[in-house]
Amino acid sequence: MLRPFDTNQTTTLHLIALFEALKGVAAIAASLGLLSLAHHDMQALAHALIGHFHWDPEAHYPRMLLDQAALLANTDMRQPVVLLGAYSAIRLAEAYGLWRDRAWAEWLAAVSGAVYLPLEISHLLHRTTWINAGVLALNLAVVAYMVVCLRRRRAPAPTVSEA
Repeated sequence: MLRPFDTNQTTTLHLIALFEALKGVAAIAASLGLLSLAHHDMQALAHALIGHFHWDPEAHYPRMLLDQAALLANTDMRQPVVLLGAYSAIRLAEAYGLWRDRAWAEWLAAVSGAVYLPLEISHLLHRTTWINAGVLALNLAVVAYMVVCLRRRRAPAPTVSEA
């Protein structure tokens, strides 16, 4: 339920909800992309791409592309597609709940964001880039904001004193 003393909270929750919805839609797009590759010869596609750009197939990056295409050709796509579907459902549900100012969505956002923090810290320590630092900072900010929202929700509502 919307709390009258938190006028900026609605805007912030809506921005976070849009961000979560964007992640959910991106996961759907990724799963559809994986499904579209399921019945294609990935190595032939990789060779065609390398030939189109006149790259040397023995160079480092084209060789990596060919190696990854070989791995992908022998991979069952059902499990990644199911996992992406579950991730997408969670993100879209979280976005809906945050947009509607639901306590369960704040809990979900705080916990699901906090789960990634150790991985993001480890990734930043092994590969320090501005992007990795930005992702960590953004996730930390969302988790901290959700904790603040949850604490406010538990606090008693301010009363208007009568004079």
